[in-house]
This record gives sequence, structure tokens and C-alpha cells, in this order.
Amino acid sequence: MTVILGLTGGIASGKSTVSRYLNELGFPVVDADIIAREVVEPGTIGLQQIITTFSESVLKADGHLNRKYLGQLVFDQPEELVKLTKITAPLIRETIVKRLQLLKEKKVPVIILDVPLLFETGYDKLTDVTLLVEIPKELQLQRLMRRDRLTYAAALARINTQWPLAKKRALADTIIDNSGTIAETKQQVLAFLKQNHFV
Repeated sequence: MTVILGLTGGIASGKSTVSRYLNELGFPVVDADIIAREVVEPGTIGLQQIITTFSESVLKADGHLNRKYLGQLVFDQPEELVKLTKITAPLIRETIVKRLQLLKEKKVPVIILDVPLLFETGYDKLTDVTLLVEIPKELQLQRLMRRDRLTYAAALARINTQWPLAKKRALADTIIDNSGTIAETKQQVLAFLKQNHFV
């Protein structure tokens, strides 16, 4: 039987670091962020619907989606974010479900389902066990400001589009504390995998 491990974490909490490590250990990863990019590539229905909704101003000169510009457009205006989500969410879900099915058919023992908004969007219902990567909020703000070159207010606004950590903690099966070194984080992940006989 295939086990689907749902991996999540707040923005800039280190979820991608854990995801890469799990992939290095040989686990296939179905990554919602990568799929979110794929469904809006030039020539896709997703990109066409975005252009129809937001105009061609969301495109770069080469015809690709200007994600940064679109991000600024929707993060400040909740009603615009709703419009964008209505376009992309069903396309992302359809692709994720197909990829999980293909891996299940190959009888893969463990699949990592990497979704930033795992609980918020109900993807946890597709999983057997969930893993939450977390760091204290102040550290999260610092990392996000540094990573995306955002002001404190802009970083806080992005964090606030996600559920509070306490709500996610209550739903997660296991919590990985990523406030220390990468080596310490990897040790926690490995301990979790051994405990569940995944390695």
C-alpha cells in the first residue's frame, strides 16, 4: 500500500529544505508549487484564463507570466486573489491527483505531497500522515523579508494570508522545528522516517 505523506509549513519556514532532503533520500515528491507554475506556462488554459481576467499586463515580454507583478496585484487585494485562485486551484488539484494516481499505480511505497496550504485547501484529506515544518514567527518574518526582499509590512501581509501556526499544529501529525541548523532539521526528519518505518 502507498503512504501519502503531506508536507507543509508556513511561508519561508524551510518546507522546501525538508522536501529536497526527502527527495534526496529517494522519495518521489509531488510539489504543488512546481505544478502551480506548470499550469500557467505559455500555451496553457491557465495562462489564457489569467490574461482574460487580468489583461495582458501580467505577461513578461517573452510571453511568460510575470509572477512578481501578479503577486503584487493580488496580495494587496483579496478579491483579486479570489479570482486568481478560482482559475488556478482546480487546475493544480487535477494535476496533483493525476500524479499521485500514477505513482500509486507504480506501487511506490511513500509519496511526498508538498503543499504550502495543505490544511487550508483540504489537501490533507488526500494524505495518510502530515508533517509540519515550523519556525517562530519573528524568524519567519526575517527570513521572508530577506528571501523576497520585502518590507516588514509586506512580509507580514503574506504570512497573514495563511492560517495561524497554532491551527496547523493542532492538525499536523508530526512537527519539525526548523529554527536550528539544517543538520538538526535533517536529524528530526530522519528520526520521523525511522519511527514510521519509511526507511
